[in-house]
Amino acid sequence: MDGGRDRPNILAPLRIDVTDLPWPAGKATAIVCLNMIHIAPWSAAEGLIQGAESILGQGGVLFLYGPYRRKGQPTASSNETFDEQLRSRNRDWGLRNVEDVTRYAKLHGFGLPEIHEMPANNLSLVFRRQ
Repeated sequence: MDGGRDRPNILAPLRIDVTDLPWPAGKATAIVCLNMIHIAPWSAAEGLIQGAESILGQGGVLFLYGPYRRKGQPTASSNETFDEQLRSRNRDWGLRNVEDVTRYAKLHGFGLPEIHEMPANNLSLVFRRQ
């Protein structure tokens, strides 16, 4: 990939410690985060949402992809096994509840997510900044 070099409206990916606020980025129309919040402490999800709040304008998109729980239940038995493996490596890691992520996002200016079921028992959560 060209990292956006040939597309002036797409920046190259930035390496950001989501918990180190404010982020070293200007304004954006979308943020894409893949397979992160389950392999990090909850404070990383909080930092991600807070950082997104600070750089996304109204209608901006926060796109999250990965395995989740819904209403406290894994979406598949394989996700339950994966969650146990993650928590055995680090007790602060593990699948997040869609409802918890949604609640925190709502506190930071995002509406309810569009939820899309994806392959491998993952979900895409598409939040829009209000």
